[in-house]
Amino acid sequence: MIVRISLFTLSVLFVVSLKLGEANSAAPGRGLLIVANQMEHSVLIVDPESRRELARIVVGVNGHEVIVSNDGRFAYVPIYGNSGVGRPGTDGSTIDVIDLQERKLAGTIDLGKGLRPHRAEFGPDGLLYVTAELANAVDVVDPSTRKVLAEIPTGQKESHMLVLSPDGRRGYTANVAAGSVSVLDLANRSLVTTIPVAKTVQRISISPDGLRVFTHDQDAPRIAIIDTATNKVSNWIELPSPAYASESTPDGRWLLALGASANRLFVIDLQTLKIVRTVEIPKRSSEILVRPGGDIAYISGTGAGKIAILDLRSWEMQPSIDLTPGVDGLAWVPAPR
Repeated sequence: MIVRISLFTLSVLFVVSLKLGEANSAAPGRGLLIVANQMEHSVLIVDPESRRELARIVVGVNGHEVIVSNDGRFAYVPIYGNSGVGRPGTDGSTIDVIDLQERKLAGTIDLGKGLRPHRAEFGPDGLLYVTAELANAVDVVDPSTRKVLAEIPTGQKESHMLVLSPDGRRGYTANVAAGSVSVLDLANRSLVTTIPVAKTVQRISISPDGLRVFTHDQDAPRIAIIDTATNKVSNWIELPSPAYASESTPDGRWLLALGASANRLFVIDLQTLKIVRTVEIPKRSSEILVRPGGDIAYISGTGAGKIAILDLRSWEMQPSIDLTPGVDGLAWVPAPR
């Protein structure tokens, strides 16, 4: 039997195959943004494609940061308090838990005392690690029982932000007023060392391979590079103005750094440690999230109430997601497969 396929049928099949290829290649970038709004005491679920807010869940006063469980079911919002780091105000003692499927508050984890919990991260062990600023520590929480298992000392005040090594063996905290970084042994729940950096630092990031940690001098326009093999500052990245936060791209090629006071984002080549381009961003920007696939960076403009969108292939800004002032912490929920 001879099967004849018309040119029209072949063209349709070709177009369909292209569309399927596009869908498959776009799959790593499909998902939802989870946004903490510290001024409105809420967590927002946002569709980045339509640039629409899908849901708003009220949380405690105030949640600055948000992290999503590895299965994408729950978001965890440490309730910091009504002030900034080192300033007088209330001392938060809880973590609110959001059911992302039901889009509602599912419970609260009681940390037992006023700690000003701020940044949380999930380890490969499934445990939740959260900075406990007033205890100079990182709390270890079991999300299944919602109980505190341990407290790891950082040995420094104002341990505000946290990153974990890719293998889950080490944690690193940026200690704001102490101007240092603490290195934590997560398995033994102990302090390894503290690394002096500057008079004051803000925020912290880690390279995808875990070999370098970055933190930001607030009194000089430079970023410290910490060699995680030696636990020492190995180099500096010089900038036109101080950086507030940074994030590496998944391929380890670029470091994106927020010059918050200058309303600029610096794109740094991590091979040469030089700025290769500068992009305008919303005022008082506070956090960067690079979505899976590494093609898009989202930047929370806390003062402007916008999420800026930077295409990392063309280096062009896309239309922003317009929300309300106070947007801060960002997390990502991949679309179901």
